[in-house]
Amino acid sequence: MNFVAFDFETASNQRHSAVSLALAVVRDDKVVDQFYSLIKPPTPFSARNSQIHGIYPKDVVDAPTFDEIWPTIAPLFTEEKLVVAHNANFDASVLRACLDYYGLPEAHYQILDTVQTSRRLLPDLPNHKLNTVSAALKVRLDNHHNALADSLACAQILIHQSQLFGNDVLKEYVRNK
Repeated sequence: MNFVAFDFETASNQRHSAVSLALAVVRDDKVVDQFYSLIKPPTPFSARNSQIHGIYPKDVVDAPTFDEIWPTIAPLFTEEKLVVAHNANFDASVLRACLDYYGLPEAHYQILDTVQTSRRLLPDLPNHKLNTVSAALKVRLDNHHNALADSLACAQILIHQSQLFGNDVLKEYVRNK
């Protein structure tokens, strides 16, 4: 399979408050490239969010804003590209909100959610959180809620699911954004 797994962390409950972003590029079922950046959000931080992901205002003082990062990653979010996330509704909504906030054109891409595929293909798990699915598939997840660790785990989950269940089953979950 060829796809890009991505993950955002946010500074607050406001969707346009991206504070980190990571991408794992997969070609022929192998991670061949990765991207990670802290992001200076346009909103204040929530203490709760910082406790979850460990990113604080001091960490992003010199970080780029989302609109400065977008030109680098935009080619990965096009109509012919498959983009994958664990809880894709959240990550896609962060992307959409950031693009909207900065007045950037809407991205159109194909998306697949590994929470949905995991619910269908691994129904006996107690839940389908990233750490639970990772453990069940023996996928490495070093630092949960670090965007890079999460995107790499998501990529490995989909690779495992593809190898175990085949691509035809997974194609049922691809939708256009």
